[in-house]
This record gives sequence, structure tokens and C-alpha cells, in this order.
Amino acid sequence: MAELVAVVAGATRGCGRAIAVELGAIGATVYAAGRTTRASASPMNRPETIEDTAELVTKAGGHGIAVRCDFTVQADVADLRSRLDRLDVLVNDVWGGDPFVEHGTPFWESDVDAAIAVHRNGIETHLRALHTLLPLMVEQGKGLVVEVTDGDDETYHGVALPYYLVKSGIRRTAQAMGAQLTAHGITALALTPGYIRSEAMLEGMGVTEENWRDATAQDIHFAMAESPHHIGRAVAALARDPEVNRWSGQSLSSWSLMREYGFTDVDGTRPDWGRWFADIFGKGLDPHTVNPDDYR
Repeated sequence: MAELVAVVAGATRGCGRAIAVELGAIGATVYAAGRTTRASASPMNRPETIEDTAELVTKAGGHGIAVRCDFTVQADVADLRSRLDRLDVLVNDVWGGDPFVEHGTPFWESDVDAAIAVHRNGIETHLRALHTLLPLMVEQGKGLVVEVTDGDDETYHGVALPYYLVKSGIRRTAQAMGAQLTAHGITALALTPGYIRSEAMLEGMGVTEENWRDATAQDIHFAMAESPHHIGRAVAALARDPEVNRWSGQSLSSWSLMREYGFTDVDGTRPDWGRWFADIFGKGLDPHTVNPDDYR
């Protein structure tokens, strides 16, 4: 297979960073696009940078290229497009909504401007990336688009309304793009991680990647936590699959693709959030009486 050229929109940290690195591990050239650089921070106010991500991509075996891009600014997205001669994989992972989400607050009592900011950061960004970058793939007659979301169905789990609208909207975007792009040889799909242990999540739990299991004392479900590299390996498997078009328009998960492709997380385990969720929340099993290792 020829070397892949990929854009990961929202590659600064979390799933986006790990996806970029795992694409690098299969030899891809990865444009790591995001807002936070070593020279300027984004409103997320986190220490991770796109330069760090690009270096990790190169260290993994690929070629990482950091591109500062605010995906709500069309000129930035157009500048990113001007750097590309071709595009094989587009990963739409922009989110940037956590500081504005008011979980637990009735929508009518929440800050409407913050709600609109969540929608703009989570939906407008994806639309601009698709509109600007898809013509490259259409011209080639091939490509893979991965819309990163949260959840693989439309069940409402009590999260803030703007959060739910964004994540469900991303799934519907993938469904619509899958229908429109199949005739052009392009596969579009949505993909969710399970219980993700991102940098921010680890920090919030007061643990590190080395001792993350200690956080199960606070939240028993964290026993199923997966590193961001789990979804990264799912994307890498999709990118190498010559029959990836069979997934077009679908909402997939890291755990379902783990079962399909056989990859593991960075610790060598196979965290199955889907089976855990079905047993604990669906069948009513007590999570304190089951062995988490049986789900990994």
C-alpha cells in the first residue's frame, strides 16, 4: 500500500493525538491540525500542542506536520487545504466544547451563548473541514472520512442538550456523507471510543497513565477505561482495510472494531466497553461483583 496522507482535525490531544500517532505507526504522513501551539494557547487552556503531536507521529514511524488551524475560521481551513496535494484519510475530531458544557443544568436555565459555542465548536468545525477538504478525495475517487463522536446510537443518557445535539449530529453527518460519497469511492463513517482516559480525564481523576486503575475507587466504571490509542488503532485498522467501504455510513465503536480487527490497547488488553455497558446497565449486574479483567 502506498504511503497514506492524512489530516487529523483536532490533533492536539486526546483521541485526535492518539489517532494521529497510530496513523504514523503505519507509515502515514499526518497533518496534525489544531489551535494550540507552543506559541499560543486555545480557550481549552491545556499544555498539549500540535507540535508535540507531530513529533510523536514522526517518532512512531510516520511524518508529522503541525498545522495551526482554527476550524471555525474558513481562511485557516483554506490554508490547510493549500498545503495538500492529495488526501487519503480525513479524521474529524474537533470538539473544544468541554469548558462550555453545563451537564446537570436544565437547558432553559443554562447559558445560551455557551450552548451555541458548543454547537459551533462541535458542528461548524466538522462542516468546514468536510466542505473544504472533500473535493481532494472526490477528485481522487477514493478516501476515508472518520467522524469522531461519543456513542454509537441515539440513546439519550442525560447529558447536556448541546452536547447530545453535537454528538448525535456528528453521527448523522457520517450517515449522510456515507450515502453521498459512496458513488465517489469514498467511505464516511462515525466512530466512538469507550470510556476514554484522556490527558484531561486522568488529570481530573488525580491519576496518571501508569496508575490509572487507582481511579476505580472513585468510579468503578473506570475499570473499563481505554487509552486514546485504542480508537487510534481502530482508525489505523480502517485505513488499511481494502474493504472499508462495507462500513460506509455506519456508527462504529472502538470495541466493535477491536472484535473485528483484533487489535489491543497499549497495555495489551482488549477493553470491551460495549459488553460491560450491556451487562451492567442492561442486565443489571453489580459492577462491584464482576471481574473487570473478564471484560478486557
